[in-house]
Amino acid sequence: MFKKTIIAGLVAGAFTPSLAFAQAAAAPTPEHTLTGNVGVYSQYIFRGLTQTNKDPALQGGFDYSHSSGFYAGTWMSNISWLTDSPGVTGYNSSSLEMDFYGGYKGTISGDFGFDIGLLQYYYPGTHSSVVNPGTFKADTLELYGAVTWKWLSAKYSHSINDETFGVTNSDGTYYFDLTANYPVTDKLTLMAHYGIQKFKGTSNLCGANTSNDLCASYDDWKIGASYALPQSFTIGGFFTGTDMSNAQKVNYTNANNAGARFLGKDTFTVYLSKTF
Repeated sequence: MFKKTIIAGLVAGAFTPSLAFAQAAAAPTPEHTLTGNVGVYSQYIFRGLTQTNKDPALQGGFDYSHSSGFYAGTWMSNISWLTDSPGVTGYNSSSLEMDFYGGYKGTISGDFGFDIGLLQYYYPGTHSSVVNPGTFKADTLELYGAVTWKWLSAKYSHSINDETFGVTNSDGTYYFDLTANYPVTDKLTLMAHYGIQKFKGTSNLCGANTSNDLCASYDDWKIGASYALPQSFTIGGFFTGTDMSNAQKVNYTNANNAGARFLGKDTFTVYLSKTF
């Protein structure tokens, strides 16, 4: 984040405190802001599903924001879910998720705000529908919109491509997210989340011409807490789980390399992150 240090104001403040306060209050809001973040997690959880087969994840990204409300950013993490079941996903190599996003956020009235934008999930790697027929690339583009109030938010993400996370004929698939981040103190924050992942269309995912909703839709939840440390570090932990039918559990169970592990199992994750 770009900051200005007003040395003259500090010197003057030693003799005339009111002048120093007046100068600090008059400091303009930066037009451009650039921040970064990096974190080490015991595993990567996305919408209730482990993306690293319960192995650790290194994550980080950069965000740019303009004083008008426009913003853009990128974020990355290691993953393993695509190569844990290559016969199902079609990926022989893929160990990275790259996200690219941009949007606009602002105030509706008082403590109510909004956020709209686009998010591209990109999974570089080797995918072959010839070696593994019936599989599709997992790259996914979502249009999202959120309404916020203080520490509450409701967000709707709508897939606008036809192979949502590798599930074919799934245009219109959506994810609805309710999240609360309640600041108990200036350092301790409690978090609760509930999400609904709803797949549209039909495919051969778990049988010929079967509903994607029957095979891939599910609900997920999360509860946790974070604590702010010196030097912009944060430590935290959260417990996650999913609600699925037996058919959906089969769909979200590693088939080959990972020893038939259910990706949506109730699990606890800890992390240490830093912003700069």
